[in-house]
Amino acid sequence: MIYPINELFETIQGEGVYTGVPAIFIRLQGCPVGCPWCDTQHTWDKSADDRIAITDVLAKQQASTQFAEVSPDDILAQIQALGFTAKHVVITGGEPCMYDLRPLAAVLEAAGYRLQIETSGTFEVLTSPQTWVTVSPKVDMPGGYAVRADAMLRANEVKYPVAMHKHIEQLDQLLLDCPVQPGTTICLQPISQRPHATELAMRICRQRNWRLSVQLHKYLAID
Repeated sequence: MIYPINELFETIQGEGVYTGVPAIFIRLQGCPVGCPWCDTQHTWDKSADDRIAITDVLAKQQASTQFAEVSPDDILAQIQALGFTAKHVVITGGEPCMYDLRPLAAVLEAAGYRLQIETSGTFEVLTSPQTWVTVSPKVDMPGGYAVRADAMLRANEVKYPVAMHKHIEQLDQLLLDCPVQPGTTICLQPISQRPHATELAMRICRQRNWRLSVQLHKYLAID
């Protein structure tokens, strides 16, 4: 299996249950969902013209559509060569579940890493049983992809972006249509740190004993 890598870097996880944990991010290229507020729109399209070497990906100084095609063994080799010390690996995108992630999970877990996937829930989740799956379900997006019931059922964590009360209503309906496993963590994440969205998310979290995800990395101005 070969994966299109747009970015590979070490940082602090800024969202969800693992907020504050040192993490290695593997950002994959390609996503057809089309979320209007997406802050990684450069990962949407995958053109052969944008294929470059992994060394050039690692040298990028700004966001771009360029990506490298890399095997699981080579990804591990790059992580080790870069001297990253984090043991938590976040596979994101783009939409990582466009790809079968089981070969990559097998290699990284055998080397002692813990995996987390961040997905929109619009593709089947193919990964190891041990992977922490964060589903950030995208409802009624321009791409026209429906959130899958099997993806919601696999979620360890549901992280839902909110800006107004209708988004809470959408999440309520989604949880009725696509139930999650007992014990799944529900996080509300204010879109773009808007004060009204943050207040709404805090209020609903208090009412329902859900969890607030504040995108810590944006407040700290880090990747």
